[in-house]
Amino acid sequence: MPEELRYEVMTQRREGLTRDLPAGNDEWRWVANTSTLIWGENDAVLVDTFATIEQNAHLIEWIRSHGKNLTAVYLTHGHGDHAFGVGQLRAAFPAARILATAGTLAALTIQTTPAWLDDFWGKLFPGQIPDVELPDVLETGRFELEGHELRVIEAGETDTAGTTSLWVPDLGLVVAGDVVYNATHPYLAETTPDIRLNWVAALGRLKALQPRAVVSGHKQPQNGDSPDDIEATVRYFHDVVQIAARTSDALDFYRQLLAKQPSRANVGSAWSTAKLLKGAPATAPVD
Repeated sequence: MPEELRYEVMTQRREGLTRDLPAGNDEWRWVANTSTLIWGENDAVLVDTFATIEQNAHLIEWIRSHGKNLTAVYLTHGHGDHAFGVGQLRAAFPAARILATAGTLAALTIQTTPAWLDDFWGKLFPGQIPDVELPDVLETGRFELEGHELRVIEAGETDTAGTTSLWVPDLGLVVAGDVVYNATHPYLAETTPDIRLNWVAALGRLKALQPRAVVSGHKQPQNGDSPDDIEATVRYFHDVVQIAARTSDALDFYRQLLAKQPSRANVGSAWSTAKLLKGAPATAPVD
C-alpha cells in the first residue's frame, strides 16, 4: 500500500507586471505566486517555480527543509514567473526530472526570446531573472510519486497557450496553475472572447473532478486552497462580460470591475483587461 501523500504551498509576493495604472489602490498592486510540494514517505514532486533568482533560492531552501528526495518538477504552463527557476532547480537537484507538456515548452520557448526575456522581464526585474533553461517534455500525460498517479489536465489556451493543471486523485488535489485564481485578478491580456470561453469550460472540467483542495497559481498568502476558487474565477469572467457591455472606456471598466470584485490582489491585471477590452487611454489616467 503506497504511503499517504501530503502537500504544502509556498507563496512569494512580487510587484505586478502592469505598471501604468490609474492612481489609487496601492495596497493591491502586488501579486503572489505559488509553488506546491507534494510528498510521500521518501520522495517529493514540485509544481511550478518562481520568477527571480532570489525567489528560487528561497524555494530551494524550502524544499530542502522537508528532507525529501525531489524526483520531479512539473511546470503547469510557460509564463516565466512560473518557469524561470528551471536552471536553479536543476543545479540544486540534479537527479530530479524537469517536466512539462509540449504546449508548455512551446510557450516557455517564446518567453526566452529577446522580446520577452530582455525587453519585458529584464526591464521589469533588472538583474533579477536567472539564466533560463528548458524542461523535458512529458509525453504520457501522467507520472507517479511513490505509486500514486499524478495526472495532467490539459486546459488549452487560458491566460496563455498550452496551459495545464495537475490532478492528484489520492489527495483530491488540483494544482491548478493559472487556470484558477485565488483572490487575485486573472491575467487576461493575451485572451480573446473565444479563449475566455475555453477558459470557463476548462474551469468546469476541474470542478467536475470534485477536488477537496485547489491550489491557484496566484493566491493571497493568508488564504487556504478552497475548491470554491474555481467557481469564484467563473464568476469573475461573468462580471467581466457584464461590465464590458455597460461601460464606454477603460477607466470606467476598471473602476466598475474593482467595485464588483473588491479586495483582489494584482489590480494591474484588471487594468490590462480594461485596456484590452476598451482600448488604452491616450494618457495614463489619474484620480
